[in-house]
Amino acid sequence: MVSRDLVIETKGLRKSFPGVLANDQIDIDIRRGEVHAIVGENGAGKSTLMKMLCGLYQPDAGEIFLNGEKIELSDPGKAIKLGIGMVHQHFMLIPRFSVTENIILGAENSNRGVLNFKKAHAEVEELCKRYEFDLNPKELVADLSVGEQQRVEILKVLYRGAEVIIMDEPTAVLVPQEVDELFKNLKLLVEAGKTVIFISHKLDEVLEISDRITVLRRGQKIGTVNKEDTNKKHLAEMMVGRPVLFTVEKGEADVEGTVLEINDLHYSENGQAILNGVNFEVKAGEIYGIAGVEGNGQTELVETIVGLRKPASGSVKLLGKDITGKEVVDIRKEGIGFVPEDRHKRGLVLPMTVAENSILGKHNSKDLKKSLLLDYKKIEALTKQYITDYDIRVSSPQVEIGNLSGGNQQKVILAREFSGEPNLIIAAQPTRGLDVGAIEFVRKELVKARDAGKAVLLISADLEEVMAMSDRIGVIYNGRITSEFLPEEVDHQQLGHYMLGSEKEGAAK
Repeated sequence: MVSRDLVIETKGLRKSFPGVLANDQIDIDIRRGEVHAIVGENGAGKSTLMKMLCGLYQPDAGEIFLNGEKIELSDPGKAIKLGIGMVHQHFMLIPRFSVTENIILGAENSNRGVLNFKKAHAEVEELCKRYEFDLNPKELVADLSVGEQQRVEILKVLYRGAEVIIMDEPTAVLVPQEVDELFKNLKLLVEAGKTVIFISHKLDEVLEISDRITVLRRGQKIGTVNKEDTNKKHLAEMMVGRPVLFTVEKGEADVEGTVLEINDLHYSENGQAILNGVNFEVKAGEIYGIAGVEGNGQTELVETIVGLRKPASGSVKLLGKDITGKEVVDIRKEGIGFVPEDRHKRGLVLPMTVAENSILGKHNSKDLKKSLLLDYKKIEALTKQYITDYDIRVSSPQVEIGNLSGGNQQKVILAREFSGEPNLIIAAQPTRGLDVGAIEFVRKELVKARDAGKAVLLISADLEEVMAMSDRIGVIYNGRITSEFLPEEVDHQQLGHYMLGSEKEGAAK
C-alpha cells in the first residue's frame, strides 16, 4: 500500500548500462513539502535515479508512484505535465534572450500564433514576487550573474507547474552570498507546498537545507536519515563505507624558484577583452589558488597557458622559457599536467575506451610502443594500474569511457595527468562533481605533488577548496588578478566579496 502522504515513492527500481548496474532495487520515499537530499559517491546511482524520476531514463524494473498512483514516465514532457521538473547543474539558457523569453520557451501561450509578451512578463514578475526572486523579467540572461541565471532555471520549472523540483548540484558554481540567497528561495518554495529533491556533494549544505537525507552506495540504497539524527562524518562514512578525512593535511610549504610566470597577459574574443593584463607567478613547492566567479576569465587564462588559445599580448614562461603562443603538443613536452574544467570537451574522447583515453597525449611515448605500433598489452596493464590506484569504477579497460559516471571519467584524467613527471600541474575545477572520498583522494594527490616540489596552479569555484588547499590565493575579477592573499588573511565571506568585485583590491603578498 502506497502512502498518500508521499509525493513520490519508488519500489524496486533497477537500471543498468553496458557493464554497469547503476541502480539496484531502489526503494525511496519523498514526502510532500520537504527538502530531501540524495547523496552518494560518484557512480552511486544518484543521477540515474533522478533521470528516471524526470523521464529521461526508463527503469528496467520497478515502479514509480506519484501521489499514491503508479505512473509511467516515458519522457521529460510527461514528467513536467505531472508536476516533476529538474534544474540541471549545467544551465540550459539562451544568453541573448530575456529572462521571460527563456522561462516561457517551449511553453508559450499564444493567440493565433501571436505571443502576448506583456502578459508573459506579468506572469514571470508575479512568480518572482511570490518566491522573492530578485530578477527583472526583461533583462537579458547574458547580463545576469551565475546565481541569477540559476533562479531563471528554477522559474522555468515553476512556470510549467512543477510541484516537485529536482536540483542537481545547485551550489557547485555559487559564492557564499548566492548560496544563502538560493537557500532562502528554497525555503519559501517548501513553505508554499513544493517539494525539493536536493543532490549535492557538499555535506555541510545538505545538513543545512534538507529535512531528510537518503544515501546511495554503488547503486544501492544504504539508508534514509533525518538531518537532526546525523552529521557530516556519519553521512560520509555511509557514502564511502569508511571514515573520511575532511581536513587537508599539509605541512609548511617548502617554496623554491618560480616555475610559472604570467606577465601582463591579454586576450580578446570577438572584439571583447577577456583577459585584461593578468600577472602572477607560481613557485615550485606551492599551491597557488585562483578564486573567482565563473566567467571572469578563468577558462581563457588556463587555455592560453596550455596553448589552446593565443594571447593578444603578454607572456607565459615556464622555468624561465617563453612558451607564449606555442602549440599544445610542444607545451606539454615542457612538463605540464593539465586537468581541464570541461572533461568532455578538453579531456576525453567519449566514444573511445578507457584504455585509449588513458594514453591521450602520451600515445607517441616509446614506452607504449612496439616498433612503430602501439603496444596494447602495455597500455592495458597501465590502465589496470590506473583503475586500481584511482579506484575507477569500471568492469574493463575496454569499456567506452562515455559509459562511465562523470566522477569516474574525471579519475581517468587525473590518473593520466598525474602519472608523469610534470613540472607544473594545472588543475581547473579538479573536484567538481566528485564525491567526498574522491575529493579527499584528489586533494591528497595535489598536496603530494606540491610536497614533491611541483608547482600547482589550482582554479576552483569552491571557496572551501581554495582556502584549504592554497599556500597563496589570487582573486580573478573582470579578467585580471585583483587581489592576492595568504589563506589566513581572509575568510570565506570576505573572499566572496572580492570575487564579486564589491571589495577594493587587496595588496599582493
